[in-house]
Amino acid sequence: MRVTLWIVTFLLLFTLTVAPGPTIAAKGDQFEALKTFSQVLDLVEGNYVKPVTKKELIDNSIKGMLEELDPHSTYLSPEDFKDMQVDTAGKFSGIGIEISMDQGRIIVVSPIEDTPAYKAGLLAGDIILEIDGESTQDMTLMDAVKLIRGEKGTTVTLLILHKGSNKPLEVAIVRGTIPIVNVKTQSLEDGYLYLRLTKFQESSTKNLRDAIAEYRKHHTLKGIVFDLRNNPGGLLNQAVSVADTFLDDGTIVYIQGRNEADRKDFFASKESDDVKVPMVTLINAGSASASEIVAGALQDLKRSLIIGERSFGKGSVQQIIPLSDGSGIKLTTSLYYTPSGRSIQAKGIEPDLRIPFVAPSEDETGMRDRFTVREKDLSGHLENGQKPTQRKRDEDAEKAKDMLARDNQLRMALELVKSLPKMKEIQ
Repeated sequence: MRVTLWIVTFLLLFTLTVAPGPTIAAKGDQFEALKTFSQVLDLVEGNYVKPVTKKELIDNSIKGMLEELDPHSTYLSPEDFKDMQVDTAGKFSGIGIEISMDQGRIIVVSPIEDTPAYKAGLLAGDIILEIDGESTQDMTLMDAVKLIRGEKGTTVTLLILHKGSNKPLEVAIVRGTIPIVNVKTQSLEDGYLYLRLTKFQESSTKNLRDAIAEYRKHHTLKGIVFDLRNNPGGLLNQAVSVADTFLDDGTIVYIQGRNEADRKDFFASKESDDVKVPMVTLINAGSASASEIVAGALQDLKRSLIIGERSFGKGSVQQIIPLSDGSGIKLTTSLYYTPSGRSIQAKGIEPDLRIPFVAPSEDETGMRDRFTVREKDLSGHLENGQKPTQRKRDEDAEKAKDMLARDNQLRMALELVKSLPKMKEIQ
């Protein structure tokens, strides 16, 4: 669950750079710093009010050193390191949220769709004030993760503050084993495909391309609404290959460390199964990291209209570096940049059209549906003799109608993707 509770990490190859040898003065400074550290270590071990081992002190020192750098650099215990490797395959235990630090507060980046956290009503931007009664003030991200994680079937109680609210809310969530379906599709109208990507995992690009190919077996593809809302990110190579699905040329993203020589560019390539139909991409405050790479590339290369709300703004790249004892460190080593050279760190992707999400009122949806009775709802009603394929089409159309009724951003996206060919003709 470790990865699911963090802003997503990019797994890159770690390369060592040969640097000039330190000067004699620098060596002296290093020696004095290590000497001071050793003295403090001995003093704490010998005099602290409770027994504490050197290993505990050194581990905590490493944690503190990394966590003081930025919200995403941290120490991974052997157990944490193993959990991280498992999650990229697409299955984990927990409640299904990505969390981060913001000015000392634990915040929800995004609840993962169809997980216990999502069903409990957690939202992007929620502040977690308490975990099982323990205040999160001055709590590290690592400590918060350890308190939230747990065995399937057990309950964790969170005290949360929704964005814009003045009253905290206590939410009890039952932990579960969470298989992530990273690609979801729905035909909105004949030829217009709703394509939702929930995370960037090892199988994401393959599943995305398979879903498009399957749709094309039964429809002539005319346009795509690509939904990256509340997608907290994932693997860098998947961000590149997902973007490449819709691009046949140009830079997708480049990463740049503190040295200019460290720059690495990722390019689109022309493939036979590239998707070239008009598309509109949806983003919001829960779209982070890899989602922002894809949205930024599609926007800069003028491949897709981006609509919705400003994205999260995580533009830093972390490397996972294994250590000899099975542990590891997650270290921020560079920033990523969109094709035009934009760094979106702490800024996010601004949509081409800003369209805030308007939640449907109970009067518009729930009350209407709850008290509407149709023939099909009556016990013992007669079937209409439809063939299974026609019945499936009708059910599909009904589902699309319901989705559009509840989602103003999706309605706008569909109208825009249908209009894009005509708009391009207007000079």
